[in-house]
Amino acid sequence: MNAVIIAVLVMVALSLARVSVVFALVVGALVGGLVGGLSLDQTLEAFNDGVGGGAQVALAYATLGAFAVAISRSGLPDMLANVLIRMLGKETHAANQNRVKWVLLAAVVLVAILSQNVIPVHIAFIPVLIPPLLTVMNRLQLDRRAVACALTFGLTAPYMLLPVGFGAIFLNDILLANLRSAGEPLGLEITREMLPMAMAIPVGGMLVGLVVALTFSYRGRRDYAVKPLANTPAGHSATPATPHTLGLVMSGVAIVAALGLQLYSGSMILGGLVGIGLLSLGGIFKWREADDLFTSGMRMMALIGFIMISAAGFAEVMKTTGDIDTLVAGAVDLFGDNRGLAALVMLLVGLFITLGIGSSFSTIPIIAAIFVPLAVQFGFSPMATVVLVGTAAALGDAGSPASDSTLGPTAGLNVDGQHDHMWDSVVPTFLHYNVPLIGFGWLATMML
Repeated sequence: MNAVIIAVLVMVALSLARVSVVFALVVGALVGGLVGGLSLDQTLEAFNDGVGGGAQVALAYATLGAFAVAISRSGLPDMLANVLIRMLGKETHAANQNRVKWVLLAAVVLVAILSQNVIPVHIAFIPVLIPPLLTVMNRLQLDRRAVACALTFGLTAPYMLLPVGFGAIFLNDILLANLRSAGEPLGLEITREMLPMAMAIPVGGMLVGLVVALTFSYRGRRDYAVKPLANTPAGHSATPATPHTLGLVMSGVAIVAALGLQLYSGSMILGGLVGIGLLSLGGIFKWREADDLFTSGMRMMALIGFIMISAAGFAEVMKTTGDIDTLVAGAVDLFGDNRGLAALVMLLVGLFITLGIGSSFSTIPIIAAIFVPLAVQFGFSPMATVVLVGTAAALGDAGSPASDSTLGPTAGLNVDGQHDHMWDSVVPTFLHYNVPLIGFGWLATMML
């Protein structure tokens, strides 16, 4: 049996069994290398060579984490959250509860989107914002599954489309880098400008899923018991944070500068470092505290960084075995000239892998090494190849039990024990995002 297939099956099986994803990637690489005819020393050497390719991404994550910690110290996220809570709390006394419901859902989506790029705190805002809003949701009899879908959309769609914040890491540092690594030897040319344009159609599918979830699937009322909130974050009072004026102004300047530099250079590292420097000038923290800041940021992003490093090593072992070429040849024999069926199967394979790992970021190095040669062999255009790999990686992030995109919403919505992780977060997001992603991703692949 093909070494690549065996390695992926071992890795996914261990991940689904709740074994550490880093451990699963290492074991999968070792098994794949040995099955592919490499010695143990050759397998380890290939893995170590690949690990270096994940260093840039790990550093980008650490920088983004430090920037997020610095922004949090400014009090800006807490202040925005408290303003929203007070606003909705007042509006619930009005007669038009339906309007309040849509204001709340729109606010949740907007804050989740901003958490990925403008104020890149990822899921850290959820324990601050969501638990105090549960009282408002209960009065409105708002189905929390709709809120889970709103949060997951805001946590996933932006990084697939916008090349800033987490999107700069996903699109530029990971997707573009791996497409070029796998495609340049085959004559495939990919530019940075192609990525947002190519991913717009799959993200449109997610938007359709969000609209269906909010206006059809979960529009009805749902009763929740009034229960005390457990695990409410300590230190978050009902009064808004009041950072000093210079700090608030410099927070805004730092955010704009970081976004501008990311868009100009495509580097999250450069944008994050400049943003951190401006926050320091604004008095948010002192330069002698920079070590603590980066330590906190790395702690926040450490797991994702190590997964990315391990995934790069895994992909390098697969390339070294030479079985990717065998897999490509076998796929061509199996599908013949049926490009539509080949694209659909590749998307489903991406879903299978990402569901196991729980991270679309970590999936790209694995599937790019396999899918790019397949896409070239079947004659897909560069834009279609971007869609194929990007969508296949994003599939499963929404809907994976191990993904931050489902774990984060559950952590905020289940503080009173009335929101089931699998049935109220995982299944709704899987149905409303993965299904349209497959359909729109397939259409985009065939059209571009």
